[in-house]
Formats: sequence, C-alpha cells, structure tokens
Amino acid sequence: MASSDALLPVIFRRKPSDSIADNLIMESRRRQPIKVHRAVILLLIALYVALIVIHNGSASKNIGSNGTTTKSHAHLAGVSEKRNFRKTEPFAWNNTMLSWQRTAFHFQPEKNWMNDPNGPLFYKGLYHFFYQYNPNGDVWGDIAWGHAVSMDLIHWLHLPLVMVPDQWYDANGVWTGSATLLDDGSIVMLYTGSTDNFVQVQNLAYPEDLSDPLLLKWTKFSGNPVLVPPPGIGAKDFRDPTTAWETLGGKWRITIGSKVNRTGISIVYDTTDFKTYEKLDNSLHQVPDTGMWECIDFYPVSKTEIIGLGTSVNGPDVKHILKASMDDTRTDHYAIGTYYDSNGTWIPDDPNSDVGKSTSLRYDYGKFYASKTFYDQNKKRRILWGWIGESDSEAADVQKGWSSVQGIPRTVALDMKTGKNLVQWPVEEVESLRLSSKKFEMKVKPETVVQVNVSSTAQLDIEAEFEINKEDLEKIARDESVEAEDDFSCETSGGSTVSGSLGPFGFSVLTDENLSEQTTVYFYVTKGKDSKLKTFFCTDTLRSTMATDVVRSVYGSFVPVLEGEKLTMRILVDHSIVEGFGQGGRTCITSRVYPTEAIYGAAKLFLFNNALNATIMASFEVWQMNGAFIRPYSADDLVLHH
Repeated sequence: MASSDALLPVIFRRKPSDSIADNLIMESRRRQPIKVHRAVILLLIALYVALIVIHNGSASKNIGSNGTTTKSHAHLAGVSEKRNFRKTEPFAWNNTMLSWQRTAFHFQPEKNWMNDPNGPLFYKGLYHFFYQYNPNGDVWGDIAWGHAVSMDLIHWLHLPLVMVPDQWYDANGVWTGSATLLDDGSIVMLYTGSTDNFVQVQNLAYPEDLSDPLLLKWTKFSGNPVLVPPPGIGAKDFRDPTTAWETLGGKWRITIGSKVNRTGISIVYDTTDFKTYEKLDNSLHQVPDTGMWECIDFYPVSKTEIIGLGTSVNGPDVKHILKASMDDTRTDHYAIGTYYDSNGTWIPDDPNSDVGKSTSLRYDYGKFYASKTFYDQNKKRRILWGWIGESDSEAADVQKGWSSVQGIPRTVALDMKTGKNLVQWPVEEVESLRLSSKKFEMKVKPETVVQVNVSSTAQLDIEAEFEINKEDLEKIARDESVEAEDDFSCETSGGSTVSGSLGPFGFSVLTDENLSEQTTVYFYVTKGKDSKLKTFFCTDTLRSTMATDVVRSVYGSFVPVLEGEKLTMRILVDHSIVEGFGQGGRTCITSRVYPTEAIYGAAKLFLFNNALNATIMASFEVWQMNGAFIRPYSADDLVLHH
C-alpha cells in the first residue's frame, strides 16, 4: 500500500543552469551511403574511440577506478535490488564451476552488474544497445549507461559509458530510458534520473555528433529535468519513459509508468520539442491492484502481415500492445488492444486478460524482466530485448565478479493464426553461430529416457517436433477412468517427474550421466472434464543443481495448439541460460541454471517421455553453437571480425 504522502505534490529544489540550451533538436543531417572500403572506415573508427575513452574515463565523480563497490541505495531510491530468496549458507562454489557459467553467445559486459536494456536503435548501419550498468561492482548501485554496437545483433563491441550519474538530477542513478529517432534523422533520448534527494525525474539527452555512427558522445540537456512527478504521484513512483510516437495532430506522445495506491497506471504526455510537455487528463491505461508499473512499452503490430511497424503507425489493420513490468512480481505482462489517438487511451481486447492480472499474457514465463522493443527499420521487424537476472545468491555473484545477461534478441509480432497472442522468435542472425548438426527420428515409449548422441552440449540450438501416438490419444480421450486435470499448472505441478497419461515429454539439457542434475523443457497435455485436451509448455529447474543457494522453480503456461498442428519447440542452451520457445514462440520460458556436475564434458542431452499411457514420436535436429564475438573494441578486432 502506498504511503499517503504519495498523494501530495512532489517538492524538490531545482538547481539553476549556467546557460539556456540551444534548440536540442539538432539540425538534420541526412544519412548518405558510405562508399569507402569498410575495413578502412572501421580502423579509423577504432582510433577515434581510443581517443574518446580518454575523455570519458573520469566523467563522473561517482565512477571510481579502484574497482570497489559502493553501498547500494536501492531501497532509498524506491527500486528493487536482487532479492535473495533462500536464507541458506553460501554454496562452496569453485572457479571451475563459476567459469563455466559465463555465456558464450548472450550479451553481457566483461564484469560487474547489468540490468535493464535501454534505448536500443539501428543507426547508420549499426545496432546500438544501451543498458543499466554498475561500473564499480557486481551488485546493483552507481547505475550508469553501458553501450555496445553490433552489425548483426549477435557479435558486439563494448564502447565507453555514454551517461554517468554526474548531475544533481541523476546523482543517484541514470536509470532506464528510450530512444526516439525523429523524422529529420536526429535522435533524442529520454531517461529517468534519481536525484540527489531520490526523486524520480525525466531527463533529456542527445548525441553530440550525428555524423558519428558509434554515437560515442552524448549531451545532457541543460534544462533537465524536463518532467517531475505530477500531483498525486509519489516521488519514487515515476519512471521509465517510452519511445515517443507521433499523434495525428503532429505532436509527439510518450507514456511513463507509475501507480496510485495499488493501481498501476501509465501517464501520458504530449510534446513538440521534448523540452516542454503537456500532461493529458486521461492515463493511457490503468489496472487496479497491480502495483507499480515499470518499463512500460507501447507499440503497434500488424493484423495482416508478419512484419514490424514503426512506433507511430496506426490504422484499421493495426493492433497496439501495452506491456508493463510488474515491480511486485518482477514479471512482464502484455495485452493486445485498440489505441485511440484523440484522447491518448488504450482499451484491451479482452478485459479478463488485462495487463498485470493473473490471467494476463506474459512475454516469458521464466526469468525475463524490464524488456524493451525497438523498430528495426533495416529489416522491417520489431526486436525485443529482455534482462535475464540471476537465480543464484548475491554472494555467488560477488565471487564470480558479474551478474545478469541479456536474452537473445527476439522478433515479436502478432500471431496471424490465433490473433490473440504474440509470437516471439530468436533473431535469424543467431543461426550464423550454428556449427555441426545431427538429425534424429525417435519413437519413445512411456516412462522412457534416451540419451541423445551429441558431443559437447553446453552450447546448443535444438528444434523439435512431437506427435503423440494417435491410437493412444484416442484411447485416453475415450477412457472415462483417466482423471481430469482441469487445474493443472506448470508452477504447482511438481515438475517433470510427476507423470500423467499424456505427459510430460521433452528434453533434459545440462544433465549428468546419472541424471542427478538436469533441466527439463517439455510439453504436458491434460484432459479436461469435457474430454478436451489442453497443452502446456514448461521448464523444470528443480533438479538443475546440487547447489543450495539457488532458487529452483518450475516455469511455464498454457500454449495454444491449433487443429492439425504438431507440437513444436526450440531450445537455446548457452551454459547457465536456457531459453525455450513453444509452438513457434507462442509461449516462451527463460531460466538460469547452475549445475555443479553437469558441466564441461560431463553435460549430456537426453530425450524423455514420462507419460504413463502414450508413446511419442520425436523428430529433431541439434546444432552445436559457436561463441559470439563480444569484447572491447580494438583496431585488430574491428578489422579482423568484419
């Protein structure tokens, strides 16, 4: 319950600026095709970066060089740190185990803490990724913006920090924000700052040099903050501005997450210059008893084509997605609905599945939070980033020296077959990492486990189709003695060792030879009282590790399966992260796992069928995956890689 103080106007001191900023929207410079040899350009860029890092190396009084971790102020700031669920003694991790946990093709910094994705965009041939980063330690605190660039969303070069907490209006953190690419080719970045008094305000920044494809240097607007918590909104309940979209009246519109008591809301503002704003009387949307809404995302999807749409697109063939990250539960919820430009409101198609409700849809049913999309105008697709936190203890993070990864970027679009959910799929570029592969056709009887004959299994891409034996399926459907499972839930089911007539069946990844450690990704088909079948897609981490300081759960949800469809799944395994995509990405599950035995050469892959009464046919292909090029820039690396 929010304090009654949250209903009072926020009062803070505004510190005078030395000068009034010139027009922050820089004069347009149209992008021209580059015709010089790419290797020469990249070599020059690398030299330029080397000079810039000297300039940026000590940009903030809060950014130390001694590697010490300052005390976190998360609770004062009004945000959630990593939560330690298990009050147990730290497990005796050794360096061999911890070294194995670091991923090979997921984005992560070289060291220290990382959380929310920020302001992703495609600019002058490069994908830019900004992220919440603690340059001083491996726990939350001293939040600045990390920055990396890529030509393909897979191979990344780390660049210098772009924004650090060096002003009174962001002294306690340069928090989450979004980029808007304007019609004239210029860029504005809105972000939340936590002031020296822990008030959440919105600030503006923009690139100093639009001709620089690396966007290395950014300027904070001298008139910051441009927005403060309005009357009725708590000082610590006003954060994470979205990408702006254009209204029919020619203005730019944004929304910001908040709450009033226990009602989650998205506050809407219009602007023409990104310096001054008009608050709309209505919120974009609000849902009672959902708590604080963070990291709101709002974007259109096509009803007729599997393509991405620019954030300002609207019309009869368009639906709008409203996503909010629930601070209370640390889960990302979305709903599909209709946006009304005239008053800046949005209404869900299905009120029973509204944003944040227990019945609402989620991007991902595992570890996936604070997500952010952007429109990739290069390939006409919408790309989804998501922060994948840890499930181990903070002590383990300190020991290994880093915390968190980003999920593989996903395309996101409306499901053309159901019209009632999104589909997410790893960007096609990840397939460039595929090495050798093997194809398998297997018939697996009930209560059977079969080892899959592949070598190294720490980095895999698996695509599979399953069919339940038709005779078994018909027999069970007719058999009145088969117990109905109308209340089945992946989370409360007990995991993949609990058998039913039609499941579970799937894969055991990161599994040792004795099956003492295993992470299972599987389908479970239930029969209801009406004899209708319902399919669930689940991941079980209950036996993923012998370690005692790890949160182990069963994740998952119902997945729509249409008549005539086979059951399909895709699994990406990359050391301590496992990502599952059910039925073409209708239901997705990400998990973090920390085996102590099933590592290096001891990690195996198994196919299992724990159903009591059904034989399954499995057809699948397994690729071993190469590592991605993710490292600091250097002249040699830039030229050799490209």
